[in-house]
Amino acid sequence: MLSLSDLCCEHEGSPLGLVLKTPRFSWKLRSDTPNVLQTSYQLQIYRDKTLSTTDSMAADSKKQCLWDSGVQDCDASVLVTCGLPGLEAKTKYTWQVQVTDNQDRTATASGTFETGLGDWENPFGKWITGDAAGTSTVYLPSPLLRKTFSAEKPLAFARLYVTAQGVYEMSLNGKRVGEDYMTPGWTSYLKRTQYQTFDVTKALLTGENVLGASVGNGWFFSTLAKENHRDIYGKERGLLAELHLTYADGSEDIIATDESWKSHVGPTLCSEIYDGESYDARLEVAAWDTAACPDANWNPVRTVKSEVTRLVPQEVEPVRIHEILKPVTVITTPEGDTVLDFGQNVTGFVRFTIDGPEGATITLEHAEVFDKDGNFYLANMRAAKNLIHYTLKGTGPETWHPKFTFQGFRLVRIKTENLSWKPEQFTACVLHSEMRTSASFTCASPLVNQLYKNIVWGQKGNFLDVPTDCPQRDERLGWTGDAQAFVRTACTLMDTARFFTKWLHDLSADQLPNGCVPVIIPNVIAEQPDQPEQGVSSAAWGDAATICPWTVYRCYNEKNLLEAQFPSMKKWVDWITAQGGDGLWNVGFHFGDWLGLDAKPDSYVGATPTDLIATAFYAHSTDLLVKSATVLGYTEEADIYEALYKKIVGCFRHEFITPNGRLAAPTQTAHVLALHFDLLKESDRPRAIKDLAKLVEENDIALTTGFVGTPYLCHVLTRFGRHDLAGKLLLREKYPSWLYQVTKGATTIWEHWDGIKEDGSFWCADMNSFNHYAYGAIADWLFQVVAGIDMDVETPAYKHIVVRPQPFDGMPHAEASLETPYGAVRSCWTVSDGTFKLTLDVPANTTATVYLPGKADYEALTVGSGMRQVFSAPIKETVLT
Repeated sequence: MLSLSDLCCEHEGSPLGLVLKTPRFSWKLRSDTPNVLQTSYQLQIYRDKTLSTTDSMAADSKKQCLWDSGVQDCDASVLVTCGLPGLEAKTKYTWQVQVTDNQDRTATASGTFETGLGDWENPFGKWITGDAAGTSTVYLPSPLLRKTFSAEKPLAFARLYVTAQGVYEMSLNGKRVGEDYMTPGWTSYLKRTQYQTFDVTKALLTGENVLGASVGNGWFFSTLAKENHRDIYGKERGLLAELHLTYADGSEDIIATDESWKSHVGPTLCSEIYDGESYDARLEVAAWDTAACPDANWNPVRTVKSEVTRLVPQEVEPVRIHEILKPVTVITTPEGDTVLDFGQNVTGFVRFTIDGPEGATITLEHAEVFDKDGNFYLANMRAAKNLIHYTLKGTGPETWHPKFTFQGFRLVRIKTENLSWKPEQFTACVLHSEMRTSASFTCASPLVNQLYKNIVWGQKGNFLDVPTDCPQRDERLGWTGDAQAFVRTACTLMDTARFFTKWLHDLSADQLPNGCVPVIIPNVIAEQPDQPEQGVSSAAWGDAATICPWTVYRCYNEKNLLEAQFPSMKKWVDWITAQGGDGLWNVGFHFGDWLGLDAKPDSYVGATPTDLIATAFYAHSTDLLVKSATVLGYTEEADIYEALYKKIVGCFRHEFITPNGRLAAPTQTAHVLALHFDLLKESDRPRAIKDLAKLVEENDIALTTGFVGTPYLCHVLTRFGRHDLAGKLLLREKYPSWLYQVTKGATTIWEHWDGIKEDGSFWCADMNSFNHYAYGAIADWLFQVVAGIDMDVETPAYKHIVVRPQPFDGMPHAEASLETPYGAVRSCWTVSDGTFKLTLDVPANTTATVYLPGKADYEALTVGSGMRQVFSAPIKETVLT
């Protein structure tokens, strides 16, 4: 039997509010027989319903076929583009696909998508605020906003389009609209601000209705990047909303934000990204967002001038609550504090139910770890207060959680006045962007299994609308260096196609006119007028402009993104070239091998020369630009930058390789980059890998690499014949190592290899995050090498899968699964009694090449797809040692 599953339009199941010229569709084949390949498809697009009367179609019209591909003899099933000439705004479409396979079986399935307002260029509504004119945004209360309106006729559809300067929460007739938090998300606000689309048809009442809203500071107004650095995007909060009502008779009403809305003092007294939220329940207005609440005494709102120049539809998955954790224990510290331990470092907020007298208060403080004496530790939060303060109204049990902020924490210190409580009254709500988990990994080592869990939790904690460096201290910024180091791992662990697409659009928006890429996206670091690039960019940070779009293309077949980002990629390489190094990048500021363990005392920068690192990444970005131009068919650009790439490689060899083939910089990271980016002559590679191995072995088989070298270290050792050494690095439990953190109780990845030292003291207070995901890039090696799941270099999105598991001493078993755009790949292998056994699942409509480690050179087998297969081969002792 053949069937279709996971139908998607633009990476979503049934998207709402799409704005694009030509939609793309994906589907997966399912079969109960082996070796199944798609041989043809037929795609049809129907107009289902219009959501307005602005065109000739009546709202209750029957489906109309708008486009038919005809039978296409093609195996494409990922991001298939239709030839529909254009989509109408505010229209619901149905798409249907029929597939035929190589066994002459057919399967049919359908999905829906709905278009939005387009780029919201001419809003019907106005930007409004309930804030008084001239008020400071520091700890500014969030007024309640409402609009009363009538809907007397039978309703067909209702869509709410909304955005804010700040972050908003909407309600309709007393019910919260949607499940999203921190909307409209964080973008380069002055260049592009997202709006959201909600289907609120079922929430409308016949007769009187009330639309309610509240706006917090969010990223738009909160302090960001450094103390007292606020109002970066503007000085007034605002709300823009339009509720479009389409009635059964085809008529339409629009309820929009304007001067007719009303405002009242609200209970949210302040809301800040770093400092938290304060709420006084005594200021609540009963049923304020329903018709039961009179608003004759409410104040008029003000219209405000918007700082936003472009409104774009939601591009990324919304931020939502994904898990609920209960405290695992309650601790009384030596200093007498009462602390809840949730057992896991998370990002989100605490929800609680509390009962007490009017005016009683509860304060929550958030931290990641205890200090060496067992006391609540806040120094690594720096200036971030991370406070939640709640004042009770005293009318019975009160359940509450913050609306407009989030914290990174495992521990919560509770301070109360006139209250008693129990731990079961508190839960941790885990927030992150709604990315589908796409992978799993387990092996023979419990410590490595915990490491893998820590990496996943690190991604959850830091992928809250933007890829932040950390979620807890006064930072939480979209550092480009962390993102590029982790992007392949991120695309493996979760479906991040939309997540990175949105963030890369902001990278392009914030890229300077000369091509320089800021180290933070969205960019909130002010430039120095006399030196625009000073401190704004760095090698391996700005290279996110090339590494991230290329990786997303490879993992998801996202050719559209590659095409959209190509001008940015080109501008970045051209900017480096313009620095004047004549084939080298030896000028300007660079972070170098950040936090490398071979750094000088009191320095954050590892020992590898920054010009070597910069030139290596210059070559790498140019190489990716050539590959991208080739994929896109840009022959002229490919030729031009191929010549530049060869020049850079030649200059690198002349500058950093001795005539006898030795790398001039005796550091692990220097050797890793030279080998991984193929910057050495083939004849010089054996010496380089020998020297790298020696550097590792002479350091007691330990790494010294920082942010730049660590993601590639084990890959290089495996690729060039020292897989045994890579395995020893993974399994090392002493500092410095990945597993050292696990032995110290880590539940996420640390910023420093020794964030907590053996004696319980800390590396430092200034920069010591315990949820910093960059070093979690080792998970990429766990999947590609240990589990052996990778893709062919010529075919993106795992259309042709390369399965090459590589056991090593101390690792007799590993199992991993990966949900690719075509379906799930599962690799499960064991080594026992001299036999290597592999159980493999390969999805339908793909092929795979399997390499079995039975000989000095791996034995290669080409296999079909669609069913589970088992392979076995004798394995020599030399493979394991």
